[in-house]
Amino acid sequence: MVLTNEADGHESKFIKKIVRTDVIVGILDACDFFAEVGIQNLIDRCLVTIDEYNKVQMHDMIRDMGRGIVCLESKEPGQRSRLWHHKDSFQVLTENNGTQAIEGLVLNMQMHPAYTPSRNSCKVVLETNAFTGMHKLRLLQLSHVQLSGCYKEFPTGLRWMRWLKFPLPSLPSYFPLESLVVLEMCHSSLRQVWTGAKYLPSMKVLNLSHSHDLTETPDFSSVPNLQRLILKDCTSLVDFHESIGNLRRLVYFNVKDCKSIRKLPKNISLLILLEALIISGCSSLNEFPVDMSKMESLKVFQADGVPIHRLLTTTREVELWSKPNLGISWASRLPCNLVNISLRNCNLSDDDFPEDFGNLSSLQTLDLGWNPICSLPEGIRGITGLHYLSFDGCTKLKSLFRLPNVRYLMLRDCTSLEKITYQSPWGRPFLLRNCNSNLVEIEDRFKLEPIERVDEELINLLGVSDLESLGAIMMGCALWYMHQWRGMHPVQGLYQRGIFSTFLPGNEVPGRFSHTSGGSSVSFTVPLLPKLNTRGLNVFSVLAKANNNDSNPMINVINIDDSEHPIITVVSNEKKGLNWIYGPAFYGIPVDGKDMIWLSHWKFGNQYLEGGDKVTISIFTTSEYKVKECGIQLVYHEQEEKIISTQLNPTENPFYPDVIEVMPGTYLLFSYDYSYLSVYPWLNNLVRQFCKYEYKLDNNGCPSFVNSAEITVDRKEVQQGDNTLAAQSGSNFNTCRACKVLIIAVVFFFSVFPLSFALMFFMFQTEKQQATILIPT
Repeated sequence: MVLTNEADGHESKFIKKIVRTDVIVGILDACDFFAEVGIQNLIDRCLVTIDEYNKVQMHDMIRDMGRGIVCLESKEPGQRSRLWHHKDSFQVLTENNGTQAIEGLVLNMQMHPAYTPSRNSCKVVLETNAFTGMHKLRLLQLSHVQLSGCYKEFPTGLRWMRWLKFPLPSLPSYFPLESLVVLEMCHSSLRQVWTGAKYLPSMKVLNLSHSHDLTETPDFSSVPNLQRLILKDCTSLVDFHESIGNLRRLVYFNVKDCKSIRKLPKNISLLILLEALIISGCSSLNEFPVDMSKMESLKVFQADGVPIHRLLTTTREVELWSKPNLGISWASRLPCNLVNISLRNCNLSDDDFPEDFGNLSSLQTLDLGWNPICSLPEGIRGITGLHYLSFDGCTKLKSLFRLPNVRYLMLRDCTSLEKITYQSPWGRPFLLRNCNSNLVEIEDRFKLEPIERVDEELINLLGVSDLESLGAIMMGCALWYMHQWRGMHPVQGLYQRGIFSTFLPGNEVPGRFSHTSGGSSVSFTVPLLPKLNTRGLNVFSVLAKANNNDSNPMINVINIDDSEHPIITVVSNEKKGLNWIYGPAFYGIPVDGKDMIWLSHWKFGNQYLEGGDKVTISIFTTSEYKVKECGIQLVYHEQEEKIISTQLNPTENPFYPDVIEVMPGTYLLFSYDYSYLSVYPWLNNLVRQFCKYEYKLDNNGCPSFVNSAEITVDRKEVQQGDNTLAAQSGSNFNTCRACKVLIIAVVFFFSVFPLSFALMFFMFQTEKQQATILIPT
């Protein structure tokens, strides 16, 4: 993973490892450390951090510091407390010179020169008696290692054991399991975990993922305190030991891609503390316990690829849940306290969603991707607390009407989706992802329709005629979540932010315009006509592709090359101090030798445009285009006439609901707010060009404004002050970024998992012994 250090322009390469806090705490507590206090101490010293998913992160620079400290313990690897270098570990094990100083050891034979692709590492066999002298060994990670001998003298104080590619069909009888907190045997050759009676009260994590030969689970009565059971991709596993119901402390149960499992344990409802159940990919599953609804602690349920709505119950009467004569639905089998549900690729259609699905009132995350859904299921509309909703890959989805309040809406590869509406203006998602090119309407954001379907009154208002002769034009999209929309399209009408726009090929402007200019700006004074009320403005501009020799005077004023909007119009009422800044979400693209006309109607009323007001229209483009001509025409209606209501419903604010006042009297009619002023220089410059207010952002990112007309100091001094403020702001911003980079430098985890514990052990031991200070205070 590469992150850029923006503060000094250099790149720092960070290797990040993330480990759950509860796992670390369990291991360290078993090693007689006060883990929670110790980890908090590390956090206070900016050495580790805990993210929003309750996982610990540490930077590799801190890892290297710990390694350096350990290397100072002795020149001989066998006398050091931690061995992370595979060459050192191999040397100690082959020479049999390990001592009781060693507390952690890592050996991956794939990283050792003895291993080559043509020479299997397992042919290099090590002896178990090489571990005999390591009485204090607590952390052991082996990968592609084969040991020969008896485990009777193997270190008994192991707390964490990870053995990737364990070669035996079961753990040897003398294998020291009694003190283990975490046992990970991924990609092993295990058929059964252990034989004989065991009692392992310390074990909290058992991970046997990708053990394809595993056919049975152990007797769980031997691990009464187990908290996490991970059996992912154990493809030969068919059933679970009936004692699984005794795991009253189990919080996480993952059997993803166990394709041979046919039924879940009948007593799964006895797992009263279970918080996460993952059965995704269990394609042979055909029975489901009815009592699952009693699992009040369950928060996460993932069943991707499982026909959950058609699973057979475990009752005597074997019936499909989806049969209407039962009078109950499959959703009623789910605990009402679920927070996260994933049902991807479950072959769910619209009819498979019962109305009582809305009873999942605690639901925050719902993933229904890759299902044959055509519209928003009625039951989902009643879920008011959704934060994340995904329909990725729902190729039959055509509409989402009356969406509930949702913050993130994922629509990747919804190739048939055309329209989205919401239950309320406040229900619109904060973030849309990966919309498709067929989407033509998002309520209160935009609506596209072919020009021939546009309201006739609007067409006449702009003077457009002969619609049948209009051919396809090249169009682009400024919305980042619809980047695939660019291409040839029929002429469209765009309703957005209370403005109607259309782009026409050519340079013959239709309609009448009383004020025109051969450049990119035009001004006029609103006439005094007391018998007429202002309906709005018609604005046009003729765009062309710029040549290298063309000069664009507006570029010298404001450069918007970094904007997603290649064309922006600013309407300014100088007398009232009002400015409206608008960039169309969809726009026509002039090509070589062919001009493009942008026609738009802006809905205004007398409260915004009165007789005597001086109005200026300014058109800005990126350097790729130029404005050859622009013009404006006031549109009136008699007092008794009705204002256009088909798409532009009149309100107190003509651009409701998406007008954003970034400064007093200055409004953005696209999806930016004042916080973007410090992010996008072009937007900041554009706003400052027209706004009469000076501003600065406080510590919370909120602006404070001062009317520039009230500033009495010399203009030159103001400019000098602005330059000083800008320099300070830039310095402060870089300082903040430098601090951020410094903080990031201590949050990423070690490249080798056990080394994190190595450094934590060292720090905790130092704290307990008060012998060494690692970080100056």
